[in-house]
Amino acid sequence: MKIAPAALAALLTASPAIGQAPPPEVDIAADKMISVLLPVKDKLTITSPAFADGADMPVDNTQYGKNLFPGLGWSNGPLGTQSYVIVMQDEDAIRNNDAILHWTIYNIPARVTALAPGMTIPPDGASYGPNIGGLSQPWRGPRPPAGAKHRYLIQIFALDTTIAADPRMTFLALKAAMQGHVLASGQMVGLGSFFPGATVAPPAPAPN
Repeated sequence: MKIAPAALAALLTASPAIGQAPPPEVDIAADKMISVLLPVKDKLTITSPAFADGADMPVDNTQYGKNLFPGLGWSNGPLGTQSYVIVMQDEDAIRNNDAILHWTIYNIPARVTALAPGMTIPPDGASYGPNIGGLSQPWRGPRPPAGAKHRYLIQIFALDTTIAADPRMTFLALKAAMQGHVLASGQMVGLGSFFPGATVAPPAPAPN
């Protein structure tokens, strides 16, 4: 039975790849997560309007769809919070001896506790950091290969400082700038699926 292109697009948008295996029991990049390097006691709650913690990310939030930012919200940081940093890493893939990095944004002002779905330009004062595509890059959603689903760990950190904005900011430099300044953190996981036959969206351009 043939499926019309419009029906196929609707199916891909509505549900994850049918019959795809869950993530492996052990995430191979567990020791590469930024939270391992920056452990803290105080916790932030982080949520997304697009998916629940531990659930599948909609295809439109992945590179197999429209590569749209899904939106995030979080609880207020503790007293002394000056800015937030958010990082998304693939827990089930390693490249160049590190977890694959999909998104970083830093210097989110302390007054901001939500980022709208579809955001392309950071809030005033905030900057995109590096991801797998290069430096100063916007959201790059999941694009796992065929096989088991991948876990994408989204982590937020409340800092007692701001970080000097730098369009050449590397992940190593970002982690170094955060050391000793993290007051609280939180995380949630979205699952990414392989969608055979889906058109891969090109990465969104970095803002000028």
